[in-house]
Amino acid sequence: MEFNQTLLFFFSALGAFNGLCLGLYFLLIAKPKHISSKFLGFLLLMLSVRIGKSVVFYFNPDLAFIYLQIGLSACFFIGPFLYFYVRSMIEPKSTIHKTWKYHIALLLPLIVAVGFLFPFEFHIHLWRPYIIYSIYLQWFFYILASGWILRHLLEKLLTSPTKLDARSIWVLSVFLGNLIIWAAYFFTNITYYLVGALTFSFLFYLLALLVFIWKKNKQNVFIPEHKYGAKKIQVNQANSLLEQLQDLMTSEEPFINADLKSSDIAKKVNITVHQLSQLLNENLGKSFPLFINEYRIAKACNLIKSNSSLTLEAIGYECGFNSKSTFYTTFKKIKGVTPAQYKG
Repeated sequence: MEFNQTLLFFFSALGAFNGLCLGLYFLLIAKPKHISSKFLGFLLLMLSVRIGKSVVFYFNPDLAFIYLQIGLSACFFIGPFLYFYVRSMIEPKSTIHKTWKYHIALLLPLIVAVGFLFPFEFHIHLWRPYIIYSIYLQWFFYILASGWILRHLLEKLLTSPTKLDARSIWVLSVFLGNLIIWAAYFFTNITYYLVGALTFSFLFYLLALLVFIWKKNKQNVFIPEHKYGAKKIQVNQANSLLEQLQDLMTSEEPFINADLKSSDIAKKVNITVHQLSQLLNENLGKSFPLFINEYRIAKACNLIKSNSSLTLEAIGYECGFNSKSTFYTTFKKIKGVTPAQYKG
């Protein structure tokens, strides 16, 4: 094998090998134990088997048909495990713990039956292109289903990417990486055969770099965040904290600071950001931004009625909004009318 071919084999196979090792790690070793780690492990294993088949076949065209069939059969499960992983990360309280096994139980006999009744070696005309094409369409269907679950994060990625946390970036990276690898294989006829393998290797190490950075910042991106756990704020304590919050908001008006953060308020009432979020969600049914914006809009309403010398835009800035559009949008959302209509 020539030196350039050796390098090509090394880089295209490296991602598959490491993906295989990492897949086993998530399945057998990774802690804390969580169903999402299992799905990620299976996803990496299926991808690695599919990628590995491509690499070996490219450099050894005489590869036995059974290995080609195994690689393509593994491809049949990439989409499902991507979907289950995304759901387990975005919807940790869903019934996926019970339903995923039944789902796989339907798919596994199907691909096994097809492989047994129509083995690749003797039915190449069926596998190419019909069965292979069906496998890729099924994979794409699960990608679309995963994208639907991630639709809000994808929208945020396009409009406000800086507001995405590390865990959201990780899940989106896994999803988009899967889409890119699918495209690399689906359009093999107009691209280089090893594009899928090389893409996987590149994405694998790019994501590994991101994980290394997040680990240094002590951010666990592999399992979903359990928002509040089982510890509930007692009623008496919650009422006391809510009174402190109300006194703080009316006496100091911290909401007029456009750069106000939840950590600023939590510090003033001597609780953690986590506890503040729990307090607002469980007792008022509000997120922190909504809680703050309601006070801002209440102040804006008072200024509109009592101070005709200020423009509506100036009132928005006076109440803590950092732009005219945000002020108008928030006002309409909370009051049901625009500032101008409210002013009459």
